[in-house]
Amino acid sequence: MGNTFTPRFGLAITLIAGTVLAGCAQQPKTLYQWEGYQGQVHEYFKGESKEQQALALEADLEKIRAKNGTPPPGYHAQLGLLYSSLGKNGQMVQQFEQEKALFPESGAYMDFLIKNATHGANQ
Repeated sequence: MGNTFTPRFGLAITLIAGTVLAGCAQQPKTLYQWEGYQGQVHEYFKGESKEQQALALEADLEKIRAKNGTPPPGYHAQLGLLYSSLGKNGQMVQQFEQEKALFPESGAYMDFLIKNATHGANQ
């Protein structure tokens, strides 16, 4: 009987061990923490309760902050739109300003939304 340990067998064991160890490695932290954001946007377009959506996004925002995470682009803007539909213009402006601070590329659009909301409220 010959030696059952061949170079090919050794290579296969090494590859399997490497794969197993790589699977056990800590996964990289994602750039943004989404929580239930995508589901809430879906609910928004389905016409679900704006109050419930705002509460859900606020709760998820607290979870994100507790993890020292960052909400994704559009999160604060979505929350601002919900506040606008609820007549909470002060909170709407605060959320749009937060969106601008986190994602400066949204500044022109957030300014446009703020201007339209405040201009409409002044009439």
